[in-house]
Amino acid sequence: MSVTRSKGSISSTQKSSSRSVSSSSKASEKPQVDTDDIDENDESGQNIILNIISQLKPGCDLTRITLPTFILEKKSMLERITNQLQFPDVLLQAREEADEMQRFIKVIAWYLAGWHIAPKAVKKPLNPVLGEYFTAYWDLPNKQQAFYVSEQTSHHPPESGYFYMIPESHIRVDGVTIPKSKFLGNSSAAMMVGLTVLTFLDIKDKHGKPEKYTLSQPNIYARGILFGKMRVELGDHMIIKGPTYQIDIEFKTKGFISGTYDAIEGTIKDKNGKEYYEISGKWNDVMYIKDLKTKGAKKQVLFDTNKNKPTKPKVRPLDEQGDYESRKLWKKVTDALAVRDHEVATDEKFKIENYQRELAKKRVEDGVEFYPKLFRKAEPGEDLDWYIYKHISDTATPEEQIRSILEIAPILPGQKFTERFTIPAYKKHEIQQKELNESSK
Repeated sequence: MSVTRSKGSISSTQKSSSRSVSSSSKASEKPQVDTDDIDENDESGQNIILNIISQLKPGCDLTRITLPTFILEKKSMLERITNQLQFPDVLLQAREEADEMQRFIKVIAWYLAGWHIAPKAVKKPLNPVLGEYFTAYWDLPNKQQAFYVSEQTSHHPPESGYFYMIPESHIRVDGVTIPKSKFLGNSSAAMMVGLTVLTFLDIKDKHGKPEKYTLSQPNIYARGILFGKMRVELGDHMIIKGPTYQIDIEFKTKGFISGTYDAIEGTIKDKNGKEYYEISGKWNDVMYIKDLKTKGAKKQVLFDTNKNKPTKPKVRPLDEQGDYESRKLWKKVTDALAVRDHEVATDEKFKIENYQRELAKKRVEDGVEFYPKLFRKAEPGEDLDWYIYKHISDTATPEEQIRSILEIAPILPGQKFTERFTIPAYKKHEIQQKELNESSK
């Protein structure tokens, strides 16, 4: 395999403004309680859940059921996806690794790193409404920037498309999250059908194609809905495939009598089944790797969730956001959840969802189909159901790639919406493809 890289560094395109707060005002502020860490599974809450469950049968779909607000997290699923992107340093290390096996190991570490980021209490992210979108960015320690764009492309089933890129390090991530909820008796499950595609654009194979990894997701279980203490478990399998190596990581759920919580286990193999390394540990604690080729080799730390701090995304101020951007759309709901006013949270959530039902009804009456603004449907042979509409050339300079990304939607503070933003994604894609074809003649 030949590895080619292009160099170049540009300064951050834009920096967010900072606000100064005097030390005296800080001292007078009361520490705010994070309600996402409060387990509100009290008697009244249990009664609400029991009332809902009385209408259900094991195995039925929960996506059409309205859940009580006290189990809702103060963020949309579109923002929750960014939990997986909060260790960019590990991803940057992977891309810098010259050895293919060691690069694959670091990709595994990066993908496993973010699953522990979640509320301490059992909380479910808000279900995005059709057409809702969320953008964010990161100012990285290496003076580069990372960009994120996501949109709810479908409501039944609920599909969220997302795009992430660090142009100056030639890293791109595309993905679709499809949580299919089921009621299982004393548990509910989110069966994660989606897929993530990671590409190192400047690492090429002998055919000149960029190095690509596909990564699936473990399923998520909320235990103890009817009796016992509520807690979240990740379960089943996560499969990561690279050009040469692959791994099937099992997320073990605790049995009724034996076993332990949160354990993982998997073996790195090549496509002929030859084993190289073993992964073990706990996804929310310390994860280990052991060399199977070296006799007597001891386990080494792959990733320690206790010692690595997430890098949270940055978001434009609310007054610059559109009505369908996640934080602005759900602000009244999340503000009410923050003070545990579940009556207001329920009312505000109902208003948003009822308006969506009215829009859906009108589309049916008018014979109009909904089209996302930022993501297009996949073409034959592509890995995902949805991709960002904008063609971003692998061979373009980082400056050109950043310019293209910032044309998709406002991401950085100070960016303005353009008239082109409201055009459906498939039309914008067609326009760009036509422009590219004409320029190549």
